[in-house]
Amino acid sequence: MRTYSLEVATTLKIRHYKRMNKDIKKFLDFPTESSAQIINRKEVEVTAPDGEVFTVYCQIGALLNEETRNYELHWLEVLFDKNFSLDKEGMVQNIWREAMQFGIGNVLGISTGTRHTDRARIGARIREIREARGMEARDLAKLAGIDAANLSRIENGKYSVGFDILAKIATALGKKVDFIDL
Repeated sequence: MRTYSLEVATTLKIRHYKRMNKDIKKFLDFPTESSAQIINRKEVEVTAPDGEVFTVYCQIGALLNEETRNYELHWLEVLFDKNFSLDKEGMVQNIWREAMQFGIGNVLGISTGTRHTDRARIGARIREIREARGMEARDLAKLAGIDAANLSRIENGKYSVGFDILAKIATALGKKVDFIDL
């Protein structure tokens, strides 16, 4: 094993940090479509490339060093860009796995996104009404003029239904789409 004098060791350490800081600056300058911001000590809000907002429970907000916080936030943005998918559950699983693998932000949990619960709720309601009417999915799809596979994705919360298609499905089920006061 090599031994260095204190002066040589200090010089080598300084060179290492300068090189590392240059690499960190390059990394932080790398553009991302996602954006992350600290909400509080335990929460970071990440907006994915499609505008969907995810809450990440992690320790990034508790970090004292601002450079480290920015570095960890940028890593989250990169992970959201890299793993972006219309299948939000799969996307979250991939982000979770890679965050653990690379030790990013000490992630404790990730929400499935703001739109996922709406998609799941709407899809479940469509299925509930269809089944109450004793109607097969393929028959509803045919009446609504949509592909049966798309109806399946809508009912399973995997696909965000547009207003035009929602209106067609509602009409085929003998229902109407209505706006109510919350």
